Amino acid sequence: MTFALNVSNVRKTFVLHNQNGIRLPVLAGASFSVGQGECVVLHGRSGTGKSTLLRTLYGNYLTDSGRIEVQHQGQLLDMTQAPPRTLVNVRRHTIGWVSQFLRVIPRISALEVVMQPMIEQGGNRAEAKARAERLLTRLNVPEHLWALAPATFSGGEQQRVNIARGFIADYPILLLDEPTASLDATNRAVVVELIREAKARGAAIVGIFHDEDVREQVADQLYEIQPDSDRKQTKQQTATPQEEHSA
Repeated sequence: MTFALNVSNVRKTFVLHNQNGIRLPVLAGASFSVGQGECVVLHGRSGTGKSTLLRTLYGNYLTDSGRIEVQHQGQLLDMTQAPPRTLVNVRRHTIGWVSQFLRVIPRISALEVVMQPMIEQGGNRAEAKARAERLLTRLNVPEHLWALAPATFSGGEQQRVNIARGFIADYPILLLDEPTASLDATNRAVVVELIREAKARGAAIVGIFHDEDVREQVADQLYEIQPDSDRKQTKQQTATPQEEHSA
């Protein structure tokens, strides 16, 4: 199986500047690969670094060391060494992201929010609109809400808009951070279907799912993140910390 994403010995430490430079190790050598059409679920108790690892894969955090290799537009790219402009291009064309929270420009309609990733990839506006409408319908977002800004929606409605936005473009890699957390059983089932469809077209998926039933339905393998037995809070001794990329 050809890998779409390969993670090698990734380490990440946070420096707490408002607490006298205390260093907090979070990731201590994460390593795994994700093949095309495969879903790897990050597993482990709360606080072991699952969300940190997912955000690191998206380029939100710089690593202390290690490599994050992705297949991007026919080339192998190490995300840990990519300049900001390249990261923007990767996020537009290669890596899709569904977080627990919808962050959008105020006053933009839900339909436009969902259409945006496909249009940014150069997609036809009419096709993007039709696909967005199908996704919103599948996710049971009432049609009378489509023209409204999702900032006014309930948490569950916002999450379903967020999911539609994440799945509208055929990203080769998808990162899913608790996509079913705010959903009822009916809509969780729809998300499972969307994930299976993405896998069928060859997408490589890394996700966090605290819902055991969803996890069992979508996971091809679990990557267990073990608590770092050596994790300690120590004062920073030497160089200034690496800056983090903004999301």
